[in-house]
Amino acid sequence: MKAPTPAPGLIEIHISVLLFGFSGLFGKFLSLAPLLIVLGRTFFASVILLLVLRFFKQTLTVRTKADFWIFAGLGGLLAIHWLTFFHSIQLSTVAIGLITYSTFPIFVTFLEPVFFKEKIRALDILTSISVFVGVFLVLPSFDLNNRIAQGVFWGIAAGFTFAVLSLLNRKYVRNYPPLVIASYQNIFATLVFIPLSLFQTWDIKTSDIFLLIMLGVFCTAGAHLLFIKGLVHIKTQLASIIASLEPVYGIIFAFILLGEFPSMRTLSGGLIIIGTTVGATMLSNASKRQAKNEEIDN
Repeated sequence: MKAPTPAPGLIEIHISVLLFGFSGLFGKFLSLAPLLIVLGRTFFASVILLLVLRFFKQTLTVRTKADFWIFAGLGGLLAIHWLTFFHSIQLSTVAIGLITYSTFPIFVTFLEPVFFKEKIRALDILTSISVFVGVFLVLPSFDLNNRIAQGVFWGIAAGFTFAVLSLLNRKYVRNYPPLVIASYQNIFATLVFIPLSLFQTWDIKTSDIFLLIMLGVFCTAGAHLLFIKGLVHIKTQLASIIASLEPVYGIIFAFILLGEFPSMRTLSGGLIIIGTTVGATMLSNASKRQAKNEEIDN
């Protein structure tokens, strides 16, 4: 009996999420400061994305000067997001960084009404409470001298900045191709960190450069391109659910390659956060489809 063929785009989405999950390990592989890790990541990603743009004969032309400055601001926000993400992992563990970053849909829930004048539903509040229970389980204490606690707070900051970035992308740059958006944001993130890197200690080995190339080329540019390609065939709803596997993949990689295994308390909190996020995404999309069908019927 012939095995069923995977739906077009499904493999690309899974590989891209796997690569995104793997990127967190570079916070442990590299002994560099988070700022230098992000600089290397965005620089090499920018080079690859520009080459891909040239190959597909796309340009970085913007419609207005305001759009250019919006891209610049989004690039700076992306830089802050990745800086807080890697800082969280270096202070704590890969699991803590990935799980707490996964709180970003909750920030989206409460910020979306501000950006798009939408109402907050009772389900959104219940979802948020559930996620905060998960964060409470992950957080060992409220003592900021505890490195795990610091990692949790920086991971939540990474989730918050990613939520803001996602909403601003939706609001301001929806009329641009995803490849152009990714290129601009990585380029401006690089430009943000170049002057700041002058104040860092550049004790970089050859192996560090190799790892930064891998991070930028495969886990950033390659992952973005695969995700974008997958979205041609896969609905955004399914892609967002698959993206929830990012911390799962990251935790598995961390266990195999770093010997990091999260405590039962961390795993319990992570399951609550990820499970709530997936469930809320499915319910939200179901309610949107129902509302759309009712609108058509009327």
